[in-house]
Amino acid sequence: MDTPVQHGRAASAATRRTLRGRFRLLLAAGTAAFALTAGLATPLNPAPSPAAAADSKSTLTVAVAQSVDSLSPFLAQRLVSTSIHRLMYEYLTNYDAKDNHAIPGFATKWQPSADKLTWTYTIRENSTWSDGKPATAEDAAWTFNKMMTDDGAATVNGTFVSNFREVTAPSPTKLVIRLKKPQATMAALDVPIVPKHVWEKVKDFSKFNNDKSFPIVGDGPFILTDYKVDSYVKLKANKTFWRGAPKFDELVFRYYKDQDAAVAALRKGEVSFVAGSPSLTPAQASSLKKTKNIKVNDGPGRRFYALATNPGARTEDGKKFGTGDPALLDEKVRHALFMAVDRKTIIDKVFQGQAVQGQGYIPPRFSTYSWKPSSNQELAYDPAKAAKLLDEAGYKKNSDGKRLGKNGKPLNFRILCHATDPNDKAVGKYLREWWGDLGVGLKVDCLDNVTDDWYAGDYDLAFDGWSVNPDPDFVLSLHTCAALPAKPKETAATDNFICDKKYDTLYNKQIAEYDPAKRAALVKQMQSRLYDTGYMNVMAYPDAVEAYRTDQIKSITTMPSAAGNIFGQDGYWSWWSAVPATSNDSDSSGGGSTVVGVIVGIVVVVVLAGGGLFFFMRRRSTAEDRE
Repeated sequence: MDTPVQHGRAASAATRRTLRGRFRLLLAAGTAAFALTAGLATPLNPAPSPAAAADSKSTLTVAVAQSVDSLSPFLAQRLVSTSIHRLMYEYLTNYDAKDNHAIPGFATKWQPSADKLTWTYTIRENSTWSDGKPATAEDAAWTFNKMMTDDGAATVNGTFVSNFREVTAPSPTKLVIRLKKPQATMAALDVPIVPKHVWEKVKDFSKFNNDKSFPIVGDGPFILTDYKVDSYVKLKANKTFWRGAPKFDELVFRYYKDQDAAVAALRKGEVSFVAGSPSLTPAQASSLKKTKNIKVNDGPGRRFYALATNPGARTEDGKKFGTGDPALLDEKVRHALFMAVDRKTIIDKVFQGQAVQGQGYIPPRFSTYSWKPSSNQELAYDPAKAAKLLDEAGYKKNSDGKRLGKNGKPLNFRILCHATDPNDKAVGKYLREWWGDLGVGLKVDCLDNVTDDWYAGDYDLAFDGWSVNPDPDFVLSLHTCAALPAKPKETAATDNFICDKKYDTLYNKQIAEYDPAKRAALVKQMQSRLYDTGYMNVMAYPDAVEAYRTDQIKSITTMPSAAGNIFGQDGYWSWWSAVPATSNDSDSSGGGSTVVGVIVGIVVVVVLAGGGLFFFMRRRSTAEDRE
């Protein structure tokens, strides 16, 4: 069962009938136990009645540490949100769980013209939306055209269509995209296709959050049925999904601001899975490994963990705003700060070995594009050289050992820190110490919501992180001049207000290069340029450390399938493939509030806070875990 297609065939109708039959026998034998479970209060059912047991269903609850920023696929940037959209809507293509190659999604095949300027996609026949209306090429054409003509609709994914000249649907099963110039990402357009008949009624795409009418019409493996801000997202299985219905009837993401509380809920059996923020801490993982009926998954992650400096917040027309310290506009200052960061200590002491030392922008998991600096180029840990750079930049120490700025005042910086991420807090303490030895002050601002300050440009540095897709174009586009906001403090595609002409030139070359080796070389040059400018310092590539209850989940697919992550995948394989545990798979001593792997009543999984993993996805919730 290595491939997604095999997973789709795994649960036959006969198998499901057998399981339902076994469950009915269990119900008859264990009425008292189920009545007790049904009587437990949940966030969705504060005072459930004993009769609720008769309406039991298999529910997979996921504890996350990030809240949804928007349920609109045109606005969502956090990993949790974008991950949810992968469950709700099909993309033209998907990524194979085994090795990330492009496979059919909304489209069954795709073919470029000889000059690579026209791409023709064959759309799946007899496909329908969850409300029964046909899902056709017209829906895809409308989605792309709306992004091409409406700035609000282009907020987070506009870079994918900026090179499109024309998109048409000559027939219900034929989509044609004409380009201005060749574009190498045409089999990796990570854009949710939405139903035209629903979304054409939206008046303002910049404000519509898609969270007022339920169930939300989609064509993915799950249908979103309920949502409460900073509390939960609830979805039900799409029984008519073309690849095969999910095995769990219901999927719920429950938000936990406190990660220890989420882990405690897993121990009690109140949730099925814990992703972490974005990963479990080493102490939590170690403890859970010793707990009965809990499996810890530790695989190479698709995220990077970095320090970002404010390069001077500005709009696309050059208007400056924000309160970033001008000292950080000096490359020598940025390099000095980064050379005073001991990555090895961060890996050993903070991540306790559950990460790889950072170098380039693309994690080593994606070996085709990963890059590392040469020995002469590397900003290696060297406090003495860092101090020399600050001296050369004109920031001398006074008699108290404090570096003085050009205004004669002590050099002090602010760094945005996510209050829900223990790694930010731990690294912040080390930075205060290391930079303090340089004579530089640091205030660590740990906030529940860093988004507002980030968009406003009111920061000097920030802890940053993104989940990288198999095709790196999206995360690379975040640092182009075209990604800057149109107005101050406005949501945009930019990650950190970076605008560098040399980087842009390389970006435009790589996206037009179809030769895989030549394109990979250009992507590495882009990473080298980003590294040299010193605006971004990748400190680590964290492992994906997560855990689930084996008495609730019998099996689940990682991505890559051989050794990878469960939460925040480049697809929907984990939750779509997850198989409920049966009475033969569980142990009565470890079930907590669950019985034979079935959650009785409505148990909700709340989206972890902010950015990402519960399945939030993408953009910049501002450092809050974008996809």
